[in-house]
Amino acid sequence: MTISDTITKRIKTAGAKFHCNDNIAEFIHDHEMELLQAEVAEKFQGVLESLVIDTDNDHNTKETAKRVAKMFIKEIFSGRYKAGPAITSFPNAQSYDQLYIVGPIDVRSTCAHHFQNIIGNAWVGVFPGKNVIGLSKFNRIVDHIASRPQIQEEMTVQIADEIERITGAEGIAVVMKAEHCCMTHRGVKAHESDMVTSVMRGALREQVKLREEFFHLLSSMKGYSK
Repeated sequence: MTISDTITKRIKTAGAKFHCNDNIAEFIHDHEMELLQAEVAEKFQGVLESLVIDTDNDHNTKETAKRVAKMFIKEIFSGRYKAGPAITSFPNAQSYDQLYIVGPIDVRSTCAHHFQNIIGNAWVGVFPGKNVIGLSKFNRIVDHIASRPQIQEEMTVQIADEIERITGAEGIAVVMKAEHCCMTHRGVKAHESDMVTSVMRGALREQVKLREEFFHLLSSMKGYSK
């Protein structure tokens, strides 16, 4: 039985999901990460061979399978295999009751359909409740969720879910603007095409004036109008 089979069995026994953009860190033991990486390297070597690439004699691809496996497990898909960042909320001591926006936050993700890059930015609006988090923590949340095979709509929802869970804010807004290399580097090759998604929660969904204020402020944020 391979290590991926063992991990899959654990997940199924627990009745949990393991879709491409789910985090499965709780089902992987520390010593198994290297084993999983080695398995991915072995199987990707098979992909290279099926592409009829002579990795024995081609200096460019001799170690490619190992490099790709390390990249998948430890870098671009690390948000699947590592637990989320430790983020502590703290009391909104000043009882700040106005909207604030954070961004642009870099988004570096991978399209689940073609494993091509998704490159863009996110902006997060918060109408706080009792608790708040440090500004840099928004970047950590976005990076952890983006570091998985994704589609932009689901990624935007997951970011909103996590921020709402941690902060308990009265209103959350997440807007993402990104370029998809599955459109720019293949298929229609639409090099001027971006995708914009948004998720509104709580007061920012229910109160029209607050939502209008968010988009008004967003229009002045660095990078958004480009």
